[in-house]
Amino acid sequence: MSWGTELWDQFDNLEKHTQWGIDVLEKYIKFVKERTEIELSYAKQLRNLSKKYQPKKNSKEEEEYRYTSTRAFLATLNEMNDYAGQHEVISENMTSLITGELTRYVQELKQERKSHFHDGRKAQQHIETCWKQLEASKRRFERDCKEADRAQQYFEKMDADINVTKADVEKARQQAQLRHQMAEDSKAEYSSTLQKFNSEQHDHYYTHIPNIFQKIQEMEERRIVRIGESMKTFAEVDRQVIPIIGKCLDEITKAAESIDHKNDSQLVIEAFKSGFEPPGDIDFEDFTQPMKRTVSESSLSNSRGDGKSEPKFGGKSKGKLWPFIKKNKPPPPPPASASPSAVPNGPQSPKQQKEPLSHRFNEFMTSKPKIHCFRSLKRGLSLKLGAGPEDFSNLPPEQRRKKLQQKVDELNKDIQKEMDQRDALTKMKDVYIKNPQMGDAASVDHRLAELGQNIEKLRLEVQKFEGWLAEVEGRLPLRTDQARRQSGLYEAQNTAAVNSCAQDRESPDGSYTEEQSQETEMKVPATDFDDEFDDEEPLPTIGTCKALYTFEGQNEGTISVAEGEMLYVIEEDKGDGWTRIRRNEDEEGYVPTSYVEVYLDKNAKDVYKSLQKISE
Repeated sequence: MSWGTELWDQFDNLEKHTQWGIDVLEKYIKFVKERTEIELSYAKQLRNLSKKYQPKKNSKEEEEYRYTSTRAFLATLNEMNDYAGQHEVISENMTSLITGELTRYVQELKQERKSHFHDGRKAQQHIETCWKQLEASKRRFERDCKEADRAQQYFEKMDADINVTKADVEKARQQAQLRHQMAEDSKAEYSSTLQKFNSEQHDHYYTHIPNIFQKIQEMEERRIVRIGESMKTFAEVDRQVIPIIGKCLDEITKAAESIDHKNDSQLVIEAFKSGFEPPGDIDFEDFTQPMKRTVSESSLSNSRGDGKSEPKFGGKSKGKLWPFIKKNKPPPPPPASASPSAVPNGPQSPKQQKEPLSHRFNEFMTSKPKIHCFRSLKRGLSLKLGAGPEDFSNLPPEQRRKKLQQKVDELNKDIQKEMDQRDALTKMKDVYIKNPQMGDAASVDHRLAELGQNIEKLRLEVQKFEGWLAEVEGRLPLRTDQARRQSGLYEAQNTAAVNSCAQDRESPDGSYTEEQSQETEMKVPATDFDDEFDDEEPLPTIGTCKALYTFEGQNEGTISVAEGEMLYVIEEDKGDGWTRIRRNEDEEGYVPTSYVEVYLDKNAKDVYKSLQKISE
């Protein structure tokens, strides 16, 4: 079946149909483009989703990924990222193999279609021209025949009329012969034109138009085949990524199967194990026997100072022991007066004004009736503000051991890094010595010395933490009923220091009694905690400050600061023009208030003011 023979007279319809075919192809291209955009958008959303739930660096979430369930979730997130990558591959392949190729093909198809229909219109114009020539020849032949017939009739009429001269008759005869000759010539021309037209028409409908329509048919069939191949490619692009997507899903399944509930349960034990043991049975106290009660402060002090007596637990007693609170040393001496030259136009030295509030606060904290309450309050405030002790003594034994071990491992890694840098610089120095033109060997001596100092400092730190670690590991096996009691009181130490102080001195009916507090207090063995209580308790930080100017602290009690340095505030200005600050655990002192910009923590400030009122 050929369009040239079957559709020889459907030129206009074929033109419309081929245009429709191109429109269909362009519609399919648009469809594929939108599909690629959807794939890209889907891949982007999957990547954003995976990124959203990825653990943040240096955050608590990283610790949570020790568990097999959370590691499986992390593996799922990573596989989803790869899954998104396959959708990006789909989009890229569809763009290059379908959209790009079909777009170029459409342009070529339009040019080819235009050429074929141009040839068809040219053939039609030629046959129309031949038809017009035939019609003109035919009309001319018809006109000449009519003219010859009228001339013949006029001659016959003149020849029959006896009144007409012979000359007129001859003239009419010649004119009739001339018209007959012209009619014969027109007849011959018409006959020739007709034969030519018939030949042209035959060639037009049986040769030229069939050839042109055949080319148009082939063009349209190629378009149909091409769109079919594109649809196959459309499916094949998806099929190519199915194995990789299957692997992603297999990895997710594998991660899910790797979840070990027993292992996760063991990790919970390792994360929160305190090292204490549950408390033992409580001894029966016979209240039918007369009991001697004293409420004097001296008896309370004697009772607390006796480290040999067994701890007692009353039925309504509340925890009085704060197992990780250190004793305060006597307050340090106030700073010496600053000379006017040290601070130009600055305030007077703290010594010239009055003794700092922190000193009177420490003295008040050492009073016997209140020592437990305010040591606990002070420790709780310090822990809340993030100023935990360096040796992690605020943690239970097992957690302290883990933290110390982690710190030792980190320091060892830092030592290894420094040693690697030192080895690299040593090799570089050897190269410089052998090849002076490459560099100065003496230029690395300063850095080598600095690395040596750093390594020595880190080793001292390791020794310090290893000593604490050995101390903790030596204490862990000693489990006493006293320690088991302390485990139950540990949470109250950090969360309810103030409340427990008030509760310790309340009787069951709400009245305030020293007797109840004395009776229910537990005695702490001196061997366990006295050494820790003997250390000076650092003042809690109540905010931060930024040095506006450089201050050279040349006098006793002051501290040098550099412009722009950030430090901790431990005592605000009391009207004497000085603020007490801390750089680290070993460096603290006074600076002029006008030299720093203070940012006080509201919660810490309120607690400190309450302590100030109590001490006054």
